[in-house]
Amino acid sequence: MYFVVENMPDFFDTHAHLDYPEFAPDFSDVLARAQAAGISKMFSIGTNLGSSQRAVALAEKFPQIYAVVGWHPSDVLEAPADFRPALRELVKHPKVVAIGETGLDYYRLPSTNGGSADDDAHYKKRQAELFQQQLEVAVEVGLNCVIHQRASFDDTLAQLKPFAGKVRGVFHCFGESVERLNQILAIGSLVSYTGIVTFKNGQNIRDAVAATPLDKFMLETDCPYLAPVPYRGKRGEPAFVKEISETIAQVKLISPEALSVATCKTALEFFPKLRA
Repeated sequence: MYFVVENMPDFFDTHAHLDYPEFAPDFSDVLARAQAAGISKMFSIGTNLGSSQRAVALAEKFPQIYAVVGWHPSDVLEAPADFRPALRELVKHPKVVAIGETGLDYYRLPSTNGGSADDDAHYKKRQAELFQQQLEVAVEVGLNCVIHQRASFDDTLAQLKPFAGKVRGVFHCFGESVERLNQILAIGSLVSYTGIVTFKNGQNIRDAVAATPLDKFMLETDCPYLAPVPYRGKRGEPAFVKEISETIAQVKLISPEALSVATCKTALEFFPKLRA
């Protein structure tokens, strides 16, 4: 049994992959632990059409879960030529609060696994096409985007820039320099921080946290990945936002209560359908 401590600060897990099979055996316990840790809202992030549909199904079943729907850049070779019709249908659901995760990922190009330079070019082209389609739908429906970028920062930012003022992005699992942080903030977008902030070798993340204005970031687990200390190497879950928040509050020299107010306010502004 899990007990909620009265007056515990309230936090959101703004990026979780709750549809993944890792959670199936003990899903009810995962939700109970999240509640006991003060995590009142969780956002299940789609990575392709099936994953997005499962995220919507979870949001329908559980009041504390919301869905983000989209197509991950690493899976674009399996994507339809035009994802927009399916995406337009998904975003009609009242608990779909953003589009994503979408963006660009050059970390494992086909050439790293025996492919050619032409294969790399095709892969990047398809990523850019799917990213563009999701940005276009975001403008149409008035939703913001959850942005994935890995080894592709300049291209990702360049593709998002023309949408500044129409779409905001949250660069999830942010692990870049303060200079790149400022480039993101300059176009009206945000960042979110994961359990990496607690790692011994995560000083660069803590430096970025220190430089991020209090109203320009959110908290996430990216579970089942990136469990924070003291759970590093284990399956992540939404309850672990508590450990992430404790480290970030220390870096920002503020109370957990002040961090709760700031990050929840930022999330409510970024995900407009939460306020509907």
